Amino acid sequence: MTTLESAATTDHRFPSAARRTGWAAWAVFLTAFAILEGVNHGAGSWLALVGGLIAPDLSFFAAAGSHEPVRQGQLPRKAVPFYNTAHRTWIPFVLAVAYSVSPVQVPALFTFLLAWMLHIAIDRVAGYNLRTKEGFIRG
Repeated sequence: MTTLESAATTDHRFPSAARRTGWAAWAVFLTAFAILEGVNHGAGSWLALVGGLIAPDLSFFAAAGSHEPVRQGQLPRKAVPFYNTAHRTWIPFVLAVAYSVSPVQVPALFTFLLAWMLHIAIDRVAGYNLRTKEGFIRG
């Protein structure tokens, strides 16, 4: 078995360019969907769109008061579990599906969930993946 065959059989991940292209397509879809929600439902949905784009990065505040020295690009270890939880796509996705099949009718909530997923997609396109327990971006 050659080195190339060995690498091909052990690495189950898509190439970086393919992953980023997929995330970019998802981001375009979510952007269009969130804008449509804003147009259809007004000011509350527009505010939810802005809130959902900002909210995942509020996890940085989990490290407030931490005096841990960090290097450039490193997140304090105290904030890592909160950051990783807020940047897992399946969480807002499952909540959006649950919203869609529930009798709840709060369009701003759905728009917030779309924007949350959009934030994650933009981060992935930009190369910001989940963090290691030490606070660095996973490769």
